[in-house]
Amino acid sequence: MRNLFVGLIAFLFSVNPVSPQGYSAEAKFQTPFVKGEQVVTVKRAIDGDSLELSNGERVRLIGIDTPESRYNTKLYRDAERQRKSTAELLAMGKRAALFTSQLVEGKRVRLEFDVQQKDRYDRILAYVYLEDGTFVNAEIVRQGYAQIMTIPPNVKYQDLFLRLQKEARENGRGLWAREMKQKPT
Repeated sequence: MRNLFVGLIAFLFSVNPVSPQGYSAEAKFQTPFVKGEQVVTVKRAIDGDSLELSNGERVRLIGIDTPESRYNTKLYRDAERQRKSTAELLAMGKRAALFTSQLVEGKRVRLEFDVQQKDRYDRILAYVYLEDGTFVNAEIVRQGYAQIMTIPPNVKYQDLFLRLQKEARENGRGLWAREMKQKPT
């Protein structure tokens, strides 16, 4: 288990983050944070696609869906729909949550909104950017830890997310890595 964790940490530091302009490591957001923008600190990653901010607000990352990292009704629904065991999905969810946690916890972020700003659970719906310009939602998909989940009218980056998901699958990253496809022992 320790080797898996050490390997995952090494992997996390070797990836090139996705940036909003051109979505490559070379193209950083020209003015990551400008006066008047909402800049907040991430207290913790609740799971792979939800964050808690230092001000207590919760953010649901728009356009992506990670496997559940806790037992709940969605986990059972997903297991039935995907014909996978809850243990397998839970393991994938925990890896996605760890990836998101390593990416954002304790860091200052900028929020970008789409058409709707809150969901039915009163969570903020946002695209999230790190101070260096890394587009968090896209990076999670690019590294293979999320699938796209488009809920109109919030569809601004749908095409980007589809392309990144396809690349992650083709390259066996994250949830599509060989070891992730194996059944848990």
